[in-house]
Amino acid sequence: MPPAFYGRRRKRTPCNGGAVSAAAAFYGRRRKRTPYASANVDAKQALADLTEISSQIQAAVVFDDTGKVAGSTIEDGTRADALAAAAVRLLEAAADVKGGGSPLTQLEVATGEGSVFVVREGKAAIAATTGNNPTVGLVFYDLKSTLRNVKTSSAPKPAASRKTATAAKKKTAAAGKKTTAARKPPTRKKPDAP
Repeated sequence: MPPAFYGRRRKRTPCNGGAVSAAAAFYGRRRKRTPYASANVDAKQALADLTEISSQIQAAVVFDDTGKVAGSTIEDGTRADALAAAAVRLLEAAADVKGGGSPLTQLEVATGEGSVFVVREGKAAIAATTGNNPTVGLVFYDLKSTLRNVKTSSAPKPAASRKTATAAKKKTAAAGKKTTAARKPPTRKKPDAP
């Protein structure tokens, strides 16, 4: 007698655009869609998604290299500005200590009461505070994902330059082709002809 699982069929139910793992499909579970799967969000929405997905983060702020706040989870604007300014000073102090040619991209400061995380990518940066003993790798991953989503939404898309570059390539390719004399198409015999 065959085992009981031979009669079962694997369910493949598409969820979130077909994002179903093999094990989840087999057991009928669907993978929960993460906020990071969506691109092109503003800073406030990205931070709201960040605090929803990461329970370790207490407060977060997105800012530029001058300390200007683009979005924050902190309601009080002066506290958000203070956190951004402190994060800029932390990055500058850590860069002085670090030295070297490559720029500082991430930083963690751990104290007895909690931690401060700062992630920088280009001119944009994000800072977050957590409680004691956070999962460092996970917090950095969440911050980097949030910062990438914010950067992709604020970066202008150079669609016009792409079109002109494509048109220039077509013109160059057309100019490089040799012209051949027009040939007369070959005549075909009719199938009924002897």
